[in-house]
Amino acid sequence: MPSKRPNILFVLTDDQRFDTIHALGNSRIVTPNMDALVESGTSFTHACIMGGTNPAVCMPSRAMLMTGRHLFRLQGQGAVIPPDHTTLPEVLRREGYWTHHIGKWHQDRESFNRSFVSADRIFGFTQNWYVKYGGHWNVAVHDYDPTGQYTQETGYILAEDKTTRLPIGVGVGGVHSSEMFADAAVAFLDHRGEEKKRGDKRPFFLYLSFVAPHDPRQSPNEFEEMYSPESVELPPNFLPRHPFDNGEFTIRDEELEAWPRRPRAIRRHLAEYYAMISHADAQMGRVIRRLKELGEYDNTLIVFTGDNGLAVGQHGLMGKQNLYDHSLRVPLIFSGPGIRKKARVDGLCYLLDIFPTLCDCTGIPIPASVDGTSLRGMLDGSVAGIRETQFHGYRHVQRAVRGERWKLIEYAVGGKRTTQLFDVQADPFERVNLAADPAHAATVGRMRAELLRWRTVSGDTRPEEAVFWDGFNNG
Repeated sequence: MPSKRPNILFVLTDDQRFDTIHALGNSRIVTPNMDALVESGTSFTHACIMGGTNPAVCMPSRAMLMTGRHLFRLQGQGAVIPPDHTTLPEVLRREGYWTHHIGKWHQDRESFNRSFVSADRIFGFTQNWYVKYGGHWNVAVHDYDPTGQYTQETGYILAEDKTTRLPIGVGVGGVHSSEMFADAAVAFLDHRGEEKKRGDKRPFFLYLSFVAPHDPRQSPNEFEEMYSPESVELPPNFLPRHPFDNGEFTIRDEELEAWPRRPRAIRRHLAEYYAMISHADAQMGRVIRRLKELGEYDNTLIVFTGDNGLAVGQHGLMGKQNLYDHSLRVPLIFSGPGIRKKARVDGLCYLLDIFPTLCDCTGIPIPASVDGTSLRGMLDGSVAGIRETQFHGYRHVQRAVRGERWKLIEYAVGGKRTTQLFDVQADPFERVNLAADPAHAATVGRMRAELLRWRTVSGDTRPEEAVFWDGFNNG
């Protein structure tokens, strides 16, 4: 990396799984700006979240991202980040970065205010979830409040003219969330450009956190018209129903489509999902173009990722409350000064590794509260990977461990234990369960031993999670 600390543009999408970028192998989707990042940077093909302790998986996922901590070493389920869990923007702010937030925040107000110097169009400080009030054209947001109050009365919905502010839950907005957040990002870059002319040379950390492609799956007509349901292929692991009770069938995500899942309905969901990603891609492209126009692109490290994946019909599921790859794996791309171009890295990594990586790339000491491992060696090609296996958990019902070839998922639901073993090299869509095959008994035993090792390493010994291990041991 250059001696001068770079700006950082961190772009995060909501519910975007790993296989939804054209340049990384999905020929059915249009993502020219994400493709450009793939060409100009390094892509991690096996970046994963650790899992979730709450059906709103994005909440602990974003807490892990912000703190670099393991899932079971967060406070509670990740809704609150305590002061002794240093956040990424907090440490950057201390080191002289102008830290600015735009979009979704899923944690508490106090950790937000100690992390960011400024913010705009903050989504997340109201109980009125946008799904209830009309979707992406009615996202309730706040301006930055240095007192940290963020009351219902100070929030608003942006009207179609992009100026008029309407009361939450009363007015009908007219600006899609992705466009609103991109507008705010462009405005911030323009503001920093003016401040730089006045002598403020501080690098910036711009955290642009989209709500898309989270449902309701809505995008402008021109993007919806890019994908007809009839032309969208079903995933190879599509199923009308999941083959057994995984412990999480009755939540909102799974009720977005009727059982059994119908091929035509899943194609429609996928078409709308792809349209939202293409629309978010276009908005991200506007921000990157403005970086170039302001002459800041060559000194800006861009990180692009998602907070978790999504099933959308795979394995008969719709949501992310499971431990299959479609829900754990996310895109992760680094692009900018000192980053290899057109490079792809297959080694296992977590989103929580981004925090120490950015510290490494900017010459900032990694806080002691961070559990993640820097990806710097994988970025420069000096190492192929930083860990041989990864551990995953979902609430008190599912645990998994995976290596380069094998993946074991264990379920403890209603007094019954179910085991899955997949050869993810030969069977990347996780369709053939080999757990009951005597030829793989030794592999199952070895992976179970690794699962137990990770239980201690990851801190998965909390009383609220003990019910899983009781079911595991009694199965």
